[in-house]
Amino acid sequence: MSVMTVESNLAGRNSSSTSLDQVYKKVTRRLIPFIFLCYMVSYLDRINVGFAKLQMLDDLEFSNTVYGLGAGIFFIGYVIFEIPSNLLMTKIGARRTILRIMVLWGVTSAATAFVTTPLQFYIVRFLLGMFEAGFVPAILLYLTYWYSGSRRGAASASFLAAAAFAGAIGGPVSGAILDHFDGALGMGGWQWMFVIEAIPAVILGLLVPVVLSDRPKDATWLSPEERQLLQDDVDSSVTHQEHKFTSALRNPRLYLLGFVYFALLAGVYLISFWLPTIIGNLGDFSDTQIGVITGIPYVAAAIATVWLGRHSDRKNERRWHIAASVSIGMLALLATVWVDNPVLSIVLFTIATAGIFASFPIIWPLPGLFFSGTAIAGALALINSMGTFSGFVIPYLAGWITDLTGSLDYVIYTVGAIVLLGVVALLAGVPASERKSVERV
Repeated sequence: MSVMTVESNLAGRNSSSTSLDQVYKKVTRRLIPFIFLCYMVSYLDRINVGFAKLQMLDDLEFSNTVYGLGAGIFFIGYVIFEIPSNLLMTKIGARRTILRIMVLWGVTSAATAFVTTPLQFYIVRFLLGMFEAGFVPAILLYLTYWYSGSRRGAASASFLAAAAFAGAIGGPVSGAILDHFDGALGMGGWQWMFVIEAIPAVILGLLVPVVLSDRPKDATWLSPEERQLLQDDVDSSVTHQEHKFTSALRNPRLYLLGFVYFALLAGVYLISFWLPTIIGNLGDFSDTQIGVITGIPYVAAAIATVWLGRHSDRKNERRWHIAASVSIGMLALLATVWVDNPVLSIVLFTIATAGIFASFPIIWPLPGLFFSGTAIAGALALINSMGTFSGFVIPYLAGWITDLTGSLDYVIYTVGAIVLLGVVALLAGVPASERKSVERV
């Protein structure tokens, strides 16, 4: 009798587990491809200024310093408005928030095509950051509504891998637009690039209310049983440590994770904004060829990002996945300083891009270990704001040093030091013993 009972209980658990897996597959098929496309378009509209630089600086007579400040000032607007945007999302819902963000950033990105002075360039970039503010933490918060902690690493990585795919696809597309549309209707190729690449943001934004549901309880494409099963699993992994954002502000882990993210993104933004220029300096390439070559490292980064996110979920471990990945990537980037061979340089940039890009999505399951409720919304936004500020610092620093020295070598050294310091802070700030006790979601 007891044997039959045990077998019955095991069968029930296996059936429940199978049903839950099926529900998550259904959720993933519905949500991830769409938000992946949204972020890919978002990230391309953020970094396509790096491709525009190949023509825009000559056409408008901008210096590298002007370019670097304009590229970076995007993040000032982003940081200022990010936390309010994410806290507002908890009140008005994800669909309204994402729709607003995407339509406004699409229109503003297209407007970049018509700047003629440094001041106009700065204003448009600031507005683009202001309108895009909150997009990434909004999606990351949105994923906490739909995935339990043990499944969130893969979901976050699948979403954030779009940054690498944006480079892989956007590189060849941007290069082709620069070459083939230059002079059409009296506009430069860089102007056409901003206009053409902004259109998908507006279209996807208008589709948000059709595709997305705010919470599992609102998902008419799930059965009532599926909605309840999903909600129960998500609720079972919620921490009960910090619920209010004001209490989260007193938690030192918030600032530790913010600094670690700043360090990781320092490497990401150095590559994002300067890789086309670096590739262009390796040989006598056309804009189309630069775009294709630039896409190679991003393809590797996209594959590495998805694989590393899933592997970290299976091992239920984040720290050493981040540390190993970003360290390998940063060492490869440092090695490019001493290499003169173009082919070997591209190989090293591919390793660097893959290692650095794959590391930063894995940090996002960590805040959920310490915060919940309103606190997680504010914590995600503040961590992202602190990290995103590197997007202002690094482009401006790179532009200034390039004008001063004529070389990016010292920028690479500086960014390498920042990234490796972030790795040390992560390993020291979240020790293995503590990780085992809290990383149970």
